[in-house]
Amino acid sequence: MKLLNGKIAIVTGGSGDIGKSIVKTFVKHGAKVIFTFFSSKKNAKKLADELGNSVVSYEIDLKNLNSSKKLVKKVIEKFGVIDILVNNAGIIKDNFLFRMSETDWDQVIRTNIYSIFNLTKYVIFPMIKQKNGSIINMSSIIGITGNSGQSNYSASKAGIIGFTKSISKELGKKNIRCNVIAPGYISTKMNFHIQSKIKENWINKISLKRPGIPQDVANCSLFLASDLSNYITGSVFNVNGGMI
Repeated sequence: MKLLNGKIAIVTGGSGDIGKSIVKTFVKHGAKVIFTFFSSKKNAKKLADELGNSVVSYEIDLKNLNSSKKLVKKVIEKFGVIDILVNNAGIIKDNFLFRMSETDWDQVIRTNIYSIFNLTKYVIFPMIKQKNGSIINMSSIIGITGNSGQSNYSASKAGIIGFTKSISKELGKKNIRCNVIAPGYISTKMNFHIQSKIKENWINKISLKRPGIPQDVANCSLFLASDLSNYITGSVFNVNGGMI
């Protein structure tokens, strides 16, 4: 059964490990997906070539409000509606606070949370007109628990939770659902740099005793994007194997 048949979805950060899995899963379930990328042109082209006419790739700096507005305009001009938005784009620049530069703080905050404000601000207009929509924002377990050396990342991901809970109250009366996914330790290229001992310590804290995979996050995204979750909004879904 195709859960998203005929739906139009925007997925940001679509060329990364989690984003790519979400894009593929949505396409498998019948959606047309517009996915964004910023610096990973090679990966984006590879994904677009693999999925063909089911996707449209779009290079964009989501930190720019006007660029986000133009993206929404182009999608509406081409497809007429936007049913689903997955705000997945994000970066890390880890360091202890006393060593962290203002630039590293600013880049993480702007990429991880300003981009969500920018795109969501304009996507809600067609969703309000349609009186329907699902917005899924990607946070992290670190936005809930915090973590040493990740004050910028943790602040951005905690902010996403507060933002989502607030707009869910604003948009519920328009039948627009807004939820958060907070992944735990997921095996992605972003985590390759982490020392083996740290990874081992994390796994020991997970009830299922294994890291997650991008498909685990994609499956949760599919549920929240589909009508199976049409009475769920303002919620945080912890995809972490029982880590917390």
